[in-house]
Amino acid sequence: MFYSLRNIAFVFLLLIPTFAQSDQHDSDEKEPNAKLLILGDSLSAAYGLRQEEGWVSLLQNTWRDENIPIDIVNAAVSGETTDGGLARLPRLLTQHQPSHVLIELGGNDGLQGHNVKKIRSNLVALVKIAQSADAKVFLQDMQIPTNYGKRYTNMFGESFDRVGEELNVPVIPFFLQNIALDTSLMQRDGIHPNAEAQALIAEFMHRQLMPLFDN
Repeated sequence: MFYSLRNIAFVFLLLIPTFAQSDQHDSDEKEPNAKLLILGDSLSAAYGLRQEEGWVSLLQNTWRDENIPIDIVNAAVSGETTDGGLARLPRLLTQHQPSHVLIELGGNDGLQGHNVKKIRSNLVALVKIAQSADAKVFLQDMQIPTNYGKRYTNMFGESFDRVGEELNVPVIPFFLQNIALDTSLMQRDGIHPNAEAQALIAEFMHRQLMPLFDN
């Protein structure tokens, strides 16, 4: 009996360091990566290209190569409007639980001549829904061709800054501002950037987004 108890005690003592090591391992685990959900349209959905050619995939590759702990969920859908985004966002927030949300919508609304007040109202609702899920929100500025008339074009463009100011969310400059007028960087439709332009957009978005994640 004496030797049996001694053996049990010896085994117990051997297990103590194992338990301590396990606790230490748990305490040293890294914080989970930030998660950026992109709620966008064809400009972020790699329209006319392979997904891996799109700026979102290229940006994710850059962050991984540089060991930047941000994962991207690309929820962009070609043809999406702010109405469609409102319908999809609650489910996406529940499914992915992002820490950050980039709203890249409104372009198709403008191209379809939707009421600017309605567009602005939808953008406000999108921001508030994302914020209610404890996500930090970024708003992507959008622009439309000037052939829609100066008044409508100006009202549309001003909507994004007004929403940003009203809700105190960062507004990222339109990522095609230096690309859209360069035909060598656009697809034949004149609306969507080509494969060469995607790397430029990824670089631009990297520069714009990184300071926002640090705040």
